[in-house]
Amino acid sequence: MIKVHHLENSRSQRVLWLLEELGIEYEVVEYARDPETMLAPPELKQVHPLGKSPVITDDEITVAESGAIIDYLIERYDTQHLLVPTPGSDDHRHYRFWLHYAEGSAMPLLVMKLVFSRLGKPPVPALMRPIGNLFASGVKRKFLDPQIRQHMEFWEGVLAKSRWFAGEQFTAADIQMSFPLLALDSRNGLEGSPNLKGCLTRMRERSAYQRATKKGGEFNLSE
Repeated sequence: MIKVHHLENSRSQRVLWLLEELGIEYEVVEYARDPETMLAPPELKQVHPLGKSPVITDDEITVAESGAIIDYLIERYDTQHLLVPTPGSDDHRHYRFWLHYAEGSAMPLLVMKLVFSRLGKPPVPALMRPIGNLFASGVKRKFLDPQIRQHMEFWEGVLAKSRWFAGEQFTAADIQMSFPLLALDSRNGLEGSPNLKGCLTRMRERSAYQRATKKGGEFNLSE
């Protein structure tokens, strides 16, 4: 049986959702974050050397990294091609782009913004917090916020032309892209982007998504 090593409030939520969409039986092994550092516990290193989530085990196979896990599950279990467009089609080319874009381009900016937002908070020493706040504000204003807006305008334009990121068919790429949408929504970052808000609403309305969040909780990247 597939085991999903699920870290609370993390990207592994998408793996639960994918498995629910595919109707595959699986087991959730839960891990709690360190309350001070918010990092994964050392127990995860017993599953994979990097000690990160998401990671799955399927019999003797261990797979880490969101995109690799999605590729593995789709290739092995999506025999009816429910969550991937027809190979060779334009939609399949778009699907592949969004599947890798989510982690390669979208999430690094959002994670950087989260990290900088914490420079004025513990565990940063109290005397350093004002400097940390000042530095973080400058980086966010001059670099991160303009970059994030540029990406969001790109998404908004794509979703103005199609129901989902890769076309009219819901795919695993939408599951992958849910993470940056949820990250922005947790900080009210989707205001003024009706197509993005509409897409996230459609995601949350899917029964498989609702089953997954009952098991693993919904991701929240609030500052």
